[in-house]
This record gives sequence, C-alpha cells and structure tokens, in this order.
Amino acid sequence: MLSKLQNTLNSLSSKKSLKYTLYISAIIIFFALILVPPIIGIVIKAPAMQSFLKQPVLVNSALGAISNSFIIALIVAALDLIAGVPLAWLITRGKSRWLSVLDTFADIPFVVPTAALGYSILLFWSSSGGISTLFGSSLISPGWLLVMLLHFTFSFPVVVRVVVGAMLDYKMEYERASRTLGAPPLTASRTVTFPIIKPSLIAAFSLAFARSLSETGATFIVAGLVFQNGPVFIQNLSNGLKAGTISQATYEGGTVFASLILIVVSLIIFGLIRVLGQKLTLPFGKGLPSFEKKLSYKKAAWSRNSIALFVFIVIVLIPSLFVALPAFQAIATGSTLAQALMGQGIWSSFWQSLFLSYSLAAIVTVLGILTGIPMAILISRKTFGKLPSTILDLLINVPLIVPSIALGVSLKFFWQGIPGIPEFLLLVFAHLAITYPYFVRSMSAAMERINVDMEEASRTLGARPFTVFKTIVLPITKYSILSGAIIVFTRSVSETGATLAVTSNLVTAPVLLVKWVNSVRGIVAPIAGVNALTVGLACGFLILFSFIILLVLRLLTRKGKI
Repeated sequence: MLSKLQNTLNSLSSKKSLKYTLYISAIIIFFALILVPPIIGIVIKAPAMQSFLKQPVLVNSALGAISNSFIIALIVAALDLIAGVPLAWLITRGKSRWLSVLDTFADIPFVVPTAALGYSILLFWSSSGGISTLFGSSLISPGWLLVMLLHFTFSFPVVVRVVVGAMLDYKMEYERASRTLGAPPLTASRTVTFPIIKPSLIAAFSLAFARSLSETGATFIVAGLVFQNGPVFIQNLSNGLKAGTISQATYEGGTVFASLILIVVSLIIFGLIRVLGQKLTLPFGKGLPSFEKKLSYKKAAWSRNSIALFVFIVIVLIPSLFVALPAFQAIATGSTLAQALMGQGIWSSFWQSLFLSYSLAAIVTVLGILTGIPMAILISRKTFGKLPSTILDLLINVPLIVPSIALGVSLKFFWQGIPGIPEFLLLVFAHLAITYPYFVRSMSAAMERINVDMEEASRTLGARPFTVFKTIVLPITKYSILSGAIIVFTRSVSETGATLAVTSNLVTAPVLLVKWVNSVRGIVAPIAGVNALTVGLACGFLILFSFIILLVLRLLTRKGKI
C-alpha cells in the first residue's frame, strides 16, 4: 500500500505541469487568504486618514510611538539572539536526558495567552506580591523597561525554537573535522557551524523583531500611562473611540496610518537584514582563536551554560509562570480544583474554550505545514527567479508586522463583506494569517542550508522529485519542520487580539482568560466565581496540557517516530 502510494507520488512529482500547479496554488493561497485580506482591509479605510492627518498632536504622537516600536524591537531581537543561541546550544549539544524537558519549557512563554502573560510580567516585576517584595518597593514600574522585559520574554522562544531546529538538522561532521584539525570548540562553531546555519540565525532575528512590533494586548498592560509604541497607540485610539473622546473616522484613520508606516518601514528593514545578513561575516583576528580557546572548555562552558539557564529561568520562565502560581493554592484548597475538574459553574465554558483552542491550533498547524512547505521551497530555491523569491520573502513578513488587533480588524473588514462565512472559518483564516509566516521563515531558512548539488546528484542518479524530497530534504529539515509547527501551534493557542476582533460568539481559551483577568483587575464588571485562584488554575491547565502535547511531539521526533 505504502509502496503504491510512493510510486504514485513519484509519478506525479515528475510532471512539471503538476509541480508548477502546486507552486502557483501555494502563491494563490498566500495572497488570497493571508496577505490580501488584511491589506485590503487597511486600504478600504485609507480615506479616513484625512481626518486623522488634520490633528497634528495625534500625528506626532503616532510617529513617536512608531519610533519607539522600532527601537524596542531591534534591541529586543538582538538581545534574544545573544541570549537564545547559548540556550539552544545547551539544548542540542548537552548530554542530559532532561534537555527535552528544558527544550519544552522554552516554549512556555509562547503558550501563555498574551494578555495573561502581560499581567504575569506586571505582577512579577512591579506588584508587591512579586519579586518587588524582596526590595520593599516596585522594582520596575510600568513603562519602557517593563515593555522591553515583556517583549524579550515572549519573543525569546521564537529564537530558541528556530535555532534549535537548525542545530538539530545540522550534521556535526564538518565541525568535528575542524576540531580534529586543532580548532577549539568555539572557533569551530564560529568558522564552520554558524556560517552554515546563518540563514536560520537571520530568520530568528527577523521573527523576533516582527513579534515585538505586532504585540498589542500584553504591551498595553505593562506600558503605563506615559509610554506608547505603535500597537499601544492603536489600542489607545480604540479606547478613545469607546469613551467617545475621538470619532470613528479618527480611529480608523489613525489605525491605517500607524499600520501602513509599520508595514513600509518594516519591509525596508527586512530587506536590509536579508541583504546585509548574507554578507555579514563573524570577526576574524590573530588574537581571537586564543581567546576562544580559553572560553571553549569546562569552566568557561559551565559558566556560559549557567548564565544561559539563569537568564532563561529568572528573566523568562518564572515571570511567565507567575500568573499561574495561585494554581497551587487552588489545588491545596481542593474545592476549586474539584469544581474545575467536574466542569461546574464557570469551568464548563473554560473546558469548551480550551477544546476550541486546541482544535483550532491543530487545524491551523496542519494547514500551515501543507501550504507553507511549497512556499518555503519557492523562496529558498528561487524557483521563479531571484527577484520574485526576494519579493515573496519580504511579503511573507507583512502579517507579522501589523499589530494583532489591527490585523483582526482588517480581516473582519474584508471577510464581513462576504456573506455566509462561518465564524469558525474566520478564526481559521485569522490564525493562519498570523502563524503562517513563522513556519515559512523557519522552513525556508532550513532549505537554504541544503546544498543544491546533493539534490542534483540524486536526480542524475535517477531519483524522482518526491524521492529526493523524502530521502534528502525531509531528513535534513525534519527538526526545522517540527520547530516551525510548534511555533504555529503555540502562537495559535495563545492568540488574543485578532481573535477578539473577528469573533462574536466563539470564545477561545485566551479570550476567556482575558475576560477573567480583566475581571480580577477591576477593568470590567466582576464575573461570578472568578478570582485570582481561578485565573491561576485556568492558566495552569492551559500551560500543563500544552507542555504535555509539545513534550510528546518532541520525544517522538527525537526517537524517529515522526
């Protein structure tokens, strides 16, 4: 049965017409479902900018906020790379059996709903119940520094996931050959390993940069009254509209204005990253190898790993999990846990929303893989030429750049004009638009590492395209596919802003948790049965189940069963 299927796929893959039909279909799906809807949604409201541009105070505020977005995003992406690569190195090169658990823990900040994550960061760094207790006052007040810590926390897993995938795919024979010729471990890594996985390092930096630019809900929670970046500015406009202090035209015009500038400037930056990144080489010098030799062995390696773990645990993991700590108190009391497990009261809606979130994430992940692999091949192999591939590579980033709330609003503007679309399908489209670029960027970077000569040699020996993909491409990129799929799954599970914008009836777990968090914070009217214990326990369930799913997938992949 399997051999017949493989023969059929081999036969089909040999037909050029079918191959190009697959590629063109991937492009059509990308434009029709992912790129065009949010862009059209923005363009539809472009005339409203006239009303906004007549208000210089708001325009200057928008430009200042957008500048803050780019400054923070560039700094955070650089810090993510500096801190994330050593942790990825430890996960992939360490010998402990517990490293798969550490690898899965690295995804936790991506699983926590963004608004809950922002609330958790605020509690940990700024409230009297967090680390500030040790200092007698608020350690970090809401503002730009807390925003940077938040953005570092939720973008850090992106870098770790992409680099881990690249390093697991990477074959160490080249590095071992360098070591046998006398190169210290760090010198071998700098001169051999990093140049080979450089496309993945560039992709990791770009994704972290884009992730920082687009986050809205969590940033608004920790920004305070003075600080604004682009997404917070848009959120403030939305709040002003609800309060009646600004008009609908001003709100729409400001959203379009900020979104367009973010998109245009970001595309220029992504283009520069792509061009300059390919030309960038790590520094060489006479004294560098001897310095690297001192940093390569036991004591220095132990110190490097300890610092990487400290940054991850203290700066990323503990603040992310802080909101879930009341779960332990809920377990100790027993009654809250019993109500939750039996689905009584508010917990009935929680389990329904959790099932919806995981079902949605699974569907979006499968769709992302099926539609993303052909697009990644197109970009990395420059199938239609260098310029079209470069343009596609830049356009892939657009859904990442638009603030999630603006993206959701734009998608709603577009799809609401087409009657009869089920709300669940709108959710699928919105989550696919947000997550698709993560998979494509991760996969295309992995494809760029493969020497085309290997594929050509296989073809000259008679292998058909599907066999080449199965025997050469898939084994080399397997872990990058898993990494991309994990990012898509976790990003979908935690998405809040766009979900709120496109749905009226369906409630995912993050949306429900946002309502509960706002109830506890006093932003909305109190919800019966909702308190810090229920919020903590609900976040705990979400984190625990997601952790188990990701750990099982990772263990199966490591054992070669997937």
